[in-house]
Amino acid sequence: MRGQIILSHGLNADPSATKVSLLAAQAEAQGWQTQRPDYRDDDARGVVGCVSPRIARLRATIEALPTPPLLIGSSMGAFVSGLASLDVPVLGLLLLATPSAIPGYARAFDLRSGVPTMLIHGWRDDVCQPAGVQLFAAQRRLPLLMLDDDHRLGASMDAIGLQFQRLLDQLATAA
Repeated sequence: MRGQIILSHGLNADPSATKVSLLAAQAEAQGWQTQRPDYRDDDARGVVGCVSPRIARLRATIEALPTPPLLIGSSMGAFVSGLASLDVPVLGLLLLATPSAIPGYARAFDLRSGVPTMLIHGWRDDVCQPAGVQLFAAQRRLPLLMLDDDHRLGASMDAIGLQFQRLLDQLATAA
């Protein structure tokens, strides 16, 4: 086993969502163990109401592991993955279609500094506007891949898979 990966789906999606399923399969083929928490009960609390319960669920999942995991998140899953990384050690972060804030939620997006991180976002994302993640990445000097895609990033799975592989390779050589 190479390590643990926790994949967090977006709001009102489920653990079998396309992006997290494809990335989980890619990782498992290389010997990583994956987990995909089911946030649907949390999501029933609404956009603002689901954030804290999602973070708590993700933290509990991380804390139950023997070593820090790599976190992958899409949209709301990216938002809570970043915030959870502030509280518990993580191996790295791959964040897709990340909102820079959730209107009505007290905290803006943030993540633990010094952790290998890759941000991927669509130029045509009309749910999580690109400007917010661009500013965040620029302020933190984080790698950000902007793709000609929308919020779902469905047309960009090959590019996302390549970036994911680069992150896995980076973590393997650092270990």
